[in-house]
Amino acid sequence: MEKIRKHFIFYGNVQGVGFRYRASYAAKSLGITGWVRNEWDGTVEMEAQGGREEIRKMLLLLQRGAYLSIDRTEEKEIPVHESESGFHIR
Repeated sequence: MEKIRKHFIFYGNVQGVGFRYRASYAAKSLGITGWVRNEWDGTVEMEAQGGREEIRKMLLLLQRGAYLSIDRTEEKEIPVHESESGFHIR
């Protein structure tokens, strides 16, 4: 499996609704490394590293949250961090 790393910014009702914990649970269940954090402007920023299909599945799981609503997502592929382990809430 080829690893990729993506940087995301999520817009919408994404803070105060369990988004980061849902992201952490999804990442750990799919073997994805990286991090997620709330930003001062109400967005959530995340970097996820793993297989392309696993990252796609993670995004689908995030969109199924009961109270959250993702209006828009910015994403770009960035260099892989070889020595990274785990997924962390910052």
